[in-house]
Amino acid sequence: MKMPRLWEIVNKFRDLSRNHGWVTSEHEDWVKVGDEYHTFVWARGVHPSSFKRISLNKMAAIREGQSYNVVRISYTAWLLSESPPESVVKEVSENPDFSSRIALYDLSSFLDGKSVCRRLNSTDSSVFREFELFLKNDLKAKIKPMEPSSEPSFKTDKFTVAEVA
Repeated sequence: MKMPRLWEIVNKFRDLSRNHGWVTSEHEDWVKVGDEYHTFVWARGVHPSSFKRISLNKMAAIREGQSYNVVRISYTAWLLSESPPESVVKEVSENPDFSSRIALYDLSSFLDGKSVCRRLNSTDSSVFREFELFLKNDLKAKIKPMEPSSEPSFKTDKFTVAEVA
């Protein structure tokens, strides 16, 4: 079975969202339900500092007709075609502000032809729940949890060098 590309997944889900009566954009990856905007950020990978900078910004300019309006983003899903760095997974799972409004989807295995999608989603976003159902039912993906590693991380500033005489 040929696996869809990331943009094909987003486009198919956008069409499904319209069938739910949700507002979407032809040119941007957001879904509006009531007064809440649910955005999809899709990327190959993400550097931890870029992730944090983008995630801290809760506002976005969205196109409405010929003009743009600045809106508050309620929820953000990161759709990644490479596994996210461990520090990003930890940041989302340990930071209550992030975990309540940010979901991570590691689609790397799925896009490589395996039927597995890893996710970290503690939000109460109805759109993201529907996205997961779409992955399972329409694309036949197996959704697996993404958890931060229990391995301790090593910090180089904690090491000392013993003097040898």
